[in-house]
Parts: sequence; structure tokens; C-alpha cells
Amino acid sequence: MEPLYESKISCICCETIFQSTRVRSSFKRASAVDSDFCGHYDNGVNPDYYVVRICPSCGFASTENGLDKLSDNQKKNYYDRIGLNWKGQSFSGERTADQAMASYKLGLLTAQVTGAKDRVIAGLLHHIAWLYRYEKNETEEQRFLKFALGAYIRVFELEGVSVNNAKLMYLIGELNRRIGELNEAVKWFSRVVNDKKIMDAAMIRASREQWQLIRQEAEEKRLGQAEPSSQEVGSA
Repeated sequence: MEPLYESKISCICCETIFQSTRVRSSFKRASAVDSDFCGHYDNGVNPDYYVVRICPSCGFASTENGLDKLSDNQKKNYYDRIGLNWKGQSFSGERTADQAMASYKLGLLTAQVTGAKDRVIAGLLHHIAWLYRYEKNETEEQRFLKFALGAYIRVFELEGVSVNNAKLMYLIGELNRRIGELNEAVKWFSRVVNDKKIMDAAMIRASREQWQLIRQEAEEKRLGQAEPSSQEVGSA
């Protein structure tokens, strides 16, 4: 069975019916998953490459979690900023890493100009950080992790006590940890662990583990700084 298949999509901007490539569920199993949910795949197919669907006619880029319909004003904003410059390009079929990156950045621009929810924008920013992680481009990964963190914080401030609040709080803590804001990370992890209203055992456990990791790394750093150098030892 081929890992990729085509799905018919109706563009909510220009109403064109087009084919969008997807990955079969049986090929979506990750061989490893990072602590911020970035999946790694050793079967040659990365499902993250195919999250953004792009209309070949007008260039409108969206995800399954994006808008269901557009107002006339949203369409105008899209065409004024992006659509009128679209040259007509197909993203159907197997995608390279560069095509995946292009699809996410187009998806991000589309989401921003059409006023998509912060949760959608945060997810796109986070995925772009993952793509840079795959490329081992730490500078750009860190930059987009910071963007994603800001967007996740806006989601938390706007949505408050939503259904999946524990995962969101954990993610805010973990992204803070990954960009080196350790005090902020500890604050968010401790909120997940100590909030009696949170019943998500997996996120409580993950928050506790990352909190402990910060403590452990801080202790190792402290002990490392306390040890005398070999030069000092030799001169003693």
C-alpha cells in the first residue's frame, strides 16, 4: 500500500475543487516523539509535510483546523495580500522539505491575513520550528519556538479554562524551557502539577518530569562550576 493518497478539497476562497495529498494513518506512527510533541519518522514519510492544503488556483493555504468559510472581507484581504500575486503552483504529490516549509509559511501568511484563531497560528509557528529542527537549524528553530510561545500564551489568555488546558499549559512550560526561560518554565509546570482541577494524568506526569529535568540540569551545572579546573588541581 502506498503511504500517500489524494483527497478532494473544496477551496473556501475560490471554490475550486482540487486534490490534496495526505498520508495514510498506518504510516503516521512516529519512531520517536520529542517533549514538545514533534514526531520523528524513520519510514521515509513525514506526515507533518502534508498538513497544509494549498489551492492551486488561488493559493489559499489552510489546515483541517482552520476556518470553515470566509467572509467577503476576509476574501478581499486574502486576495489583496496574497491571492493577486499567486502564480499558480501545485503542492500535490510527494513534498520535499523545502516544499513543506513553503507550504507552512504560506499557511501562516494566509491565517494571519484572514484572521484565523491564535490556536491555529500557534500550531503553524510550532510546526515551522519543527521543520527547522529536522534540518538542525537551531537559530531558526529557536526563533519560531519563541513566536509559537507568544501565540500559545495568547491562546491561554483568551480561552482560559478550556477542555485541553493542561496540554496548553504544559506546552507553554516546555517551550519556555527550550528557549532557556527556565524560571517561566517552572512556573507553568508547577501550575499543571499543583492545580487540583487538572485531571490530565499524562500532562501532570510530563510536567513533573520536565520540572525535575530543569532541577537536575541546574544541579549538574552548579556542581560543574564548583569543581576546580585541572590547572588549579595541578598547582595545589
